[in-house]
Amino acid sequence: MSAHARLPPPRVGQVALIALFITSLVTAQLTATKVLAFGLPISLPVTGAAVVVPGAFLAYGLTFLASDCYTELYGRRSAAIMVNIGFAMNFVLLALVWAAIVAPAADPESVDPEAFRDVLGASTNIVIASLTAYLISQNWDVYFFDYIRERTEGAHLWFRNIASTATSQAIDTLVFIVLAFYLIPQLIGIGPILDGETLAALLVGHYFLKLVIVGLDTPLVYLIVHAVRRWDQPSSSLPG
Repeated sequence: MSAHARLPPPRVGQVALIALFITSLVTAQLTATKVLAFGLPISLPVTGAAVVVPGAFLAYGLTFLASDCYTELYGRRSAAIMVNIGFAMNFVLLALVWAAIVAPAADPESVDPEAFRDVLGASTNIVIASLTAYLISQNWDVYFFDYIRERTEGAHLWFRNIASTATSQAIDTLVFIVLAFYLIPQLIGIGPILDGETLAALLVGHYFLKLVIVGLDTPLVYLIVHAVRRWDQPSSSLPG
């Protein structure tokens, strides 16, 4: 084969899933600093009548939807490549955002530099915790999804989606919140140190909403996988 031979054209569904994953990941990083509060119709143990979560929880939840669909269709190795390239792209995002923050503004009165930095420049504790939680939880999600797929011989897509996402979201929640709001502030003195009661409320509330999303995204996994298999080659013909 010629060294200049063209590669086969990309699959539409494959490109769309990668785009969904990266778009959701970037959005999650940019919205992580805002804390959201949702009122509940009933009062739950630990959390009370409100659930407090980082602003990135919905966007980040979509990354697990995309990675589960990608693993189902293209195999664990391909999904792991996507996840770890996404991890590297976080550093590109940080570099570009901070380049914009430190660059001089043409008209400081039109955009307040301090406000611009506060909105886009996540603090050190959030960055370290977010990247660590991402690397562990996303790789676990891909591994565990594929593990269940092999053990069930490709049956019960709903089960592997729920099991892999629920466990990976638990890992992500625990690692992110404990690192961001307890360990890192204790070790390097950056960021607030939350007391045990607040930490527990944040952990339970955050994970509660993630479990709701896990239940809601399972039908979407079926729809997306079915659509992509119609657009692209069957997953059985793809290397895993």
